[in-house]
Amino acid sequence: MDQLNYNEQQQFQKVVEQKQMADFMRLYTSLVDRCFNDCVTDFTSENLTDRENSCLTKCAEKFLKHSERVGTRFQEQNQKLMTQMRQ
Repeated sequence: MDQLNYNEQQQFQKVVEQKQMADFMRLYTSLVDRCFNDCVTDFTSENLTDRENSCLTKCAEKFLKHSERVGTRFQEQNQKLMTQMRQ
């Protein structure tokens, strides 16, 4: 990154931000798709049932905890790899 001039750094940062947004949207879409398909079963009312509401809450919490854990493990592995590369 130090070898890039200011404009190249700005362009690189923009690409990184776009990738992060795309990753976030993929995560969000996956969460909505999975939880909706697993939890919403009653289409006779426009309102969620108590069971559906509870299921959606638990599903979203579980999905986000899993994503956080995967992100943490990825970060740990990345740091380990960076340490190994410096040696």
